Amino acid sequence: MASLELKSLRKEFDGGSIVAVDDLNLEIEDGEFVTVVGPSGCGKSTTLRMIAGLERPTSGRIHVGGTDITDVHARHRDVAMVFQNYALYPHKTIQQNMAFGLRMSTDMSAQEREEKVYDAAEMMGIEDLLDDTPGELSGGQKQRVALGRAIVREPDVFLFDEPLSNLDAKLRTTMRTEIQRLQEELDITSVYVTHDQEEAMTMGDRIVILNDGELQQTGKPTDVYQNPTNQFVAGFVGSPSMNFVDVEADPFDGGVRLKGADGSFSYDLTSGRASAFGDIAGGSYVLGIRPEHVAVSDAPGADTIPSTVDVVEPIGSDNYLYLDLGTESRSFDTEDAPDFIARVPADIEPEVGDVIQIAFDEDSVHLFDVETGDAVTAADAEPVTPTQ
Repeated sequence: MASLELKSLRKEFDGGSIVAVDDLNLEIEDGEFVTVVGPSGCGKSTTLRMIAGLERPTSGRIHVGGTDITDVHARHRDVAMVFQNYALYPHKTIQQNMAFGLRMSTDMSAQEREEKVYDAAEMMGIEDLLDDTPGELSGGQKQRVALGRAIVREPDVFLFDEPLSNLDAKLRTTMRTEIQRLQEELDITSVYVTHDQEEAMTMGDRIVILNDGELQQTGKPTDVYQNPTNQFVAGFVGSPSMNFVDVEADPFDGGVRLKGADGSFSYDLTSGRASAFGDIAGGSYVLGIRPEHVAVSDAPGADTIPSTVDVVEPIGSDNYLYLDLGTESRSFDTEDAPDFIARVPADIEPEVGDVIQIAFDEDSVHLFDVETGDAVTAADAEPVTPTQ
């Protein structure tokens, strides 16, 4: 077991015309399970491959347990990687697949390798499959073999490259729990790359969010969810995505009135909540509110907003209401104006075309800078910034 540190890591392709990872600094503690998430092309898999030694950094250093391994060949790094496509040798038995890394990187005897493989297979519940070949196994069994192959090496660092993306939803949930159990039992430093934010939020001690090769934010999943450092993180984390509305801030009754550009949208922040954003009166911002923090009110009031129901989407325990607020919403990653969504209990079932009153949980309202996308905070408030 060991800590992992990435120092100013950068990876370029095509002579520098493509920057996959840009000045990435990250410290991972001994035994910590960190999930890395971001959209396609954000650099998460490239980062993992640099740690594994499968890609050489253009610049920057990689340290494991305080030792610089940047120039160490992949086969000599005490790192085990679990791939998305399992990467099993089809002509070898499961026992041979799991023992391959030990045979190549240790001087263990055949009997010692066999014993370690059996122990790992027993831990994964596949001890009865050791004489089979990968072609005889299901997807879930193949992934267990891939995990077992990594476990037998007892590495300093586990690397997971979207290992569950080829499995069906039910099996993904089962394997997700299995990986968490194994990591807690083995207490090995782990970096888990995924495009599935639910995996990222539920599995990691800490979540790392990348976009365009740059670190956006890192922290405990709940902290990142509640205190996004910028509009990208706010929109990327959470499902459905956070709602965004362009607003102008005017002083009003000791607080601040947030108005849509065309005047049809209006929301009042009390002085207490407005003070959390500092002196915002007179400025233009993006208001952010998550669908689960939007409620349907019984009657119009000073703190409600009229909206027209466009679509009602039942999902079982809740309903998603797609609403027209009379002003243009904005998306965090596209030029298309998305629907404004409220996530409400299943017993709230308005008809399409109904005009309903909605209210926001004031403490859950976010404001972002129109130009930079950074979260707006008061000068004397604790800033929300990317943390290591």
